[in-house]
This record gives sequence, C-alpha cells and structure tokens, in this order.
Amino acid sequence: MSVEKVERKGGSVWRVRWRDEGGEPRSRVIGSKRDAVAFDGEVKRKKRLGELASADAGTETLDEYVTEVWAKAHTAHLKRNTRQKYACVYDKHVSPRLGGMQLRNLDPETVATFQSDMVRDGVKPHAVNKAVILLGAILQRAAESKRIAINPQRLIRKVALPQGEEVHPLAPATVELLRQVLPLREATIVSVLAYSGVRPGELRGLRWRHVKDQTIIVNAEKTRTRRTVRILSPVADDLAVWKNASGDPSGDELIFPSSDGGEWSANGFEKWRRRAFVPACESAGIGKPRPYDLRHSFASLLLHEGRSVIYVARQLGHSAEMTLRTYGHVIDELDDAPKLAAEDAIRAAREPRTDGEKAEPQRRVRVRSVSAPHRRKCGHSGKACKQAMPRGGFEPPACPLAPIIHRPPSK
Repeated sequence: MSVEKVERKGGSVWRVRWRDEGGEPRSRVIGSKRDAVAFDGEVKRKKRLGELASADAGTETLDEYVTEVWAKAHTAHLKRNTRQKYACVYDKHVSPRLGGMQLRNLDPETVATFQSDMVRDGVKPHAVNKAVILLGAILQRAAESKRIAINPQRLIRKVALPQGEEVHPLAPATVELLRQVLPLREATIVSVLAYSGVRPGELRGLRWRHVKDQTIIVNAEKTRTRRTVRILSPVADDLAVWKNASGDPSGDELIFPSSDGGEWSANGFEKWRRRAFVPACESAGIGKPRPYDLRHSFASLLLHEGRSVIYVARQLGHSAEMTLRTYGHVIDELDDAPKLAAEDAIRAAREPRTDGEKAEPQRRVRVRSVSAPHRRKCGHSGKACKQAMPRGGFEPPACPLAPIIHRPPSK
C-alpha cells in the first residue's frame, strides 16, 4: 500500500495503491493528501479485519448495477405491471441524471441535487417522489450487498406534495344514471366499483369464488394483503344476473375477463375506461369522473349509514388516518344528517320515478366486446357468430365480433 503524488494539468492529486484479496493491483485517485492518507489507513484497517473487498466496492455505474444485478436479482417477484412502472420511472428520470455515476460516488448531496434538479425541471411532485423512492430501493440493495456503506437516499427529505382536492362521491342516483346507458357487463362493473369500493386493480383479479353470501374477498395486488368487503344486496343481485348471462361460469373463472379470457391488464382497463366509461359519462351528462372515483361512493354510503371510521377504513383497505384525511369533510357534512341504509339508498335510486315525469331518455353506449364464456360456447371459427347474445348484455343482439376477436395482437 502506498500514497503517491500525481501531477495533472489542473493541479496535483494523490493516488492510493494497494492489492486486493486476490493479489490484483488496485488504485484510487483522491484530490487531497490528507484524504488520501486517511483512505490508505482505512484500507490497511480493512485488510487486518478481512474486509478489504469492500474498499474496492461500488466501482460499477448505477446503470451497470441496475442492469446486471438489481433487475435480475430483486424484481422477479414483482408483478409485471409494477416492473413496467419501475422501468419507466428509471429510464425517464433516474438514468439520464445518475446512470453514469459510480455507486460509491452517490452520496446524500448527490441525491439531494438529483431531487432538486427534477423539481427545477418541472417534474410533478408525485413523480419526483416516485423517482427518489425507486432510487432509494436500488441503493438499499447495494448497501445490503456492501457495494456502498450506506443508503444516501434515507437522509433526504421527500418533496412536499400539494394538498389534494376534496373527493366528490357520486350519489346512487348518479351512479344509476351512468349504469342505464351501459350494456350489462359494463353496468355490472360500475355497480361493483361504486357499491363495494374495490379498486380497479382489485376488480380485474376478482373470480367467482371470491363472491360469498355476505362478503367479497378482495386481494390487494399492491400491498399483497387480503380483506373481506361487505356485499350489498343490490350488488349481489347484479352479479347474479351477470353470472347467469355469462353462462354460469365456475368459481375459478374471472368475473370480468379480458377479450382473450385472461385477466385484464392495467393497459386493457385503461382502454376500457376510454372506450366505454368516458363515453357513458358524457352520455349520462355527469362530467368526467374516473373509475377509481366510484370507490368514494361506497365510502359515502357507509358513512351515511353511521359507520365508524375504523369500519370504513377496513372496508376500503385504508388506514383509519387516511380514511379520516380523505373523507373528513364528508363525515362533517353527514354529522347531523339522518342515517340511511346503503341498500335502501341504492334501491331508491333504482325505483321508477313516481312524480309523473318521464326521465329523459339517454343514448345507450355501444361497447364492442364479448364474454369469454360466450366465445367458448360458440367457438368463433372466424365467421360471424349466429348465436344470440344474452338479452341486455352486449350490443348488437347478434354477435358479429369474430373478425375482431381473431385479429392478430398489435405489436
């Protein structure tokens, strides 16, 4: 081991030389003699303790570590959609700014600068925090494998998020107005989202065996937890009608399969939102709510019943603190209001008007889709199917969708 002075154009630097545990020569250039001598002493100490390998750790760049180690070793257990989101965040925000830096040079100051640069460039606070959290997850694994001494991201404060807007739950009358302009499948989806509080990602994975007499078993993909949600009788009735129209599928089959019979992807659900949900909202004249916003309707119904914050939180899969923060204004609004059972509120919204006025007819949205059970029955050999669809299920009544179903997947 040695410390030697090296003359360069910009001034003098100091090089520390040593041999690793395999006898191979190693060196590091350091700006000042004092720091070089300190590092040389640290190398000697690590050699005595048998930890010399860590002195030369972290020389690979962040991009090299992510590609060759982290992505292969630590993302296999993640869902495909989660991996895609991580890849998008890393490629868009992390790699362009830090990808070429050596791991050992990523200190708290560098991470703080990375965060402030994104803020300066106009990246939204939520996206900034996602990028910093992902970087922290990567660096934590690097620290655990002793490539770096600590995870510097842990020392950085997150960007403060703007205060979210108040949620505006849709009343049952509005939900029913939306359902009236949708075919059976889409109307049932809206019913489950609005009256059971499941998230869209949870709805995509629901199977018939998850529907019990009094509850629905919900598997949360993001948190990998399971909860039971109370099933309101109108939702049970809607699911029974849809099950009968789907050909009475077995318990292992998905309640709302994709066009190929498999589980709906996040991208597939987003296409459904654009092609079916948004036009239906426009046709019903109810603005531009998101499918996720229907979840607030379920929370509002439970609060209108007089349920406690703890009960509502359990039904939604929230913490009590988050439930109170999200629905505090709803709780205050309903504080002195008379209690109303959720099932009664939904039934009242579904009853025909008794004031003598006729409801204005709404344009029914056409959704070109077909259920997996129907495809299995008729085969769809590539010619127009002559088997009629269930009445009230899909439009048009006869099924001309075989050419669409057998269209090669887009690349």
